[in-house]
Amino acid sequence: MSRVHDMGGRFGDGPVRREADPEPVFKEEWQAHALALTLAAGSLGRWSLDESRHARECLEPRDYMRFSYYEKWLAGLTDLLVAKSIVTAEELTSLSAQPAAPELQQRRLPAAKVAAVLSSGGPTLRAEAGNGIAFELGQKLRVRRSGNLAVAGGHSRIPAYVMGQVGTIIRLHGNHVFPDSNAHSAGEAPQPLYTLSFAASDLWEDAESDLDQVMLDLWHSYLEPL
Repeated sequence: MSRVHDMGGRFGDGPVRREADPEPVFKEEWQAHALALTLAAGSLGRWSLDESRHARECLEPRDYMRFSYYEKWLAGLTDLLVAKSIVTAEELTSLSAQPAAPELQQRRLPAAKVAAVLSSGGPTLRAEAGNGIAFELGQKLRVRRSGNLAVAGGHSRIPAYVMGQVGTIIRLHGNHVFPDSNAHSAGEAPQPLYTLSFAASDLWEDAESDLDQVMLDLWHSYLEPL
C-alpha cells in the first residue's frame, strides 16, 4: 500500500485549482527561509536528496495532509536533523542550540558560494550500472506491482497508479543513482533510467481522450519484460 504522498489518481481530495499567473515564488517570507534552511542543512553532507524526500514521505498522514508545502519541508528537515544527531529534540524545544561540531562547521556553505553550488545542481548520471543488460528503445514492458524490494515500506519512485500497466520505452537516459537504495543510505546502486509512454486510457477508466499519453521516468528494476 502506498503512502499518503502518492496521490496520483486518488479520489476524494477535491479538484486541483490552478492559481492565477504570475504566481510568486514565495507567498510568505518564512517559505524562503524554509527553503534556505533545507539547502543549508543539505550542504552538511549527512543525507542525500533521496533521503530528504523519504523523510517528508514518512510524516504522519494526518500531518502530511494538513501541512502546506514548505511546512512539509520543515517537518522532514527537523526529523532528519534529529535522526542524524545534528540537533537534539531538547534543543528544538528550548529554541537554544549547542555549538556545531567542528566537522559540521567545516561544511558550512558561505553566502558567496550559494549561487555557484545551486547552479551546479546534483547530477545523478553515472558511468556504469550493476544490473546487466539495459532494455531497448521501443520495447514494451510491464511495471512491477511492488514498491521497494530491499526495504519494506521504503522509498520508491513508482506511482501506484502505473503498477501492473504496460508502457513503451521512448527515451534512454543512461545510468542514474537508484533512489530506492540511496534513500536508505545503502549506496547509489545506479541503474538504467528510461522514459516510458502509457496510454491514458489504460491508466484511467474515464480518460478525457484516447489519444492522450502519460510519460513517466522509471528505473530498470521497476520494469518486467512481457
